[in-house]
Amino acid sequence: MTTPDKGKTPDHLAETRRTLPIALLRAREAVMERFRPLLAAHEISEQQWRVMRVLQETGESDATQLSRLANVLAPSLTRMLRTLEARGFTTLKKDPGDARRALISLTDAGRGFIRALAPESAAIYAGIEARLGRERIDHILDELDFMLRELASEP
Repeated sequence: MTTPDKGKTPDHLAETRRTLPIALLRAREAVMERFRPLLAAHEISEQQWRVMRVLQETGESDATQLSRLANVLAPSLTRMLRTLEARGFTTLKKDPGDARRALISLTDAGRGFIRALAPESAAIYAGIEARLGRERIDHILDELDFMLRELASEP
């Protein structure tokens, strides 16, 4: 009987702790657990916050682009937009050039909401940066950008 390679299971799969999908999920959870109390205190989900932040950065957007940039499935985005609109944070209007398309944008209340949470969000991020170091975070982000570019270029 042979022994498995170090870090491999008997069926020659990598140990889950050393697989990219699991490592990325664990890293995401480690980061997000620091932000969740802030979001919960303001009754906004992680996904809604991402949508609002993307709109803050991109300005008016259609649902397809917003869904892609915020990493939210289209059906979830539709439900989220109803909630954000009910809270007065976003507005939807028909695209004058294509009546089938809706354009989504932040309202003044939505921008104000982001501004209100920004100092605490920045403080949480600064705490992460203090533990990891700016240089290491930049390196991780650069490596993730590289990975995304490379995997997107595959057929």
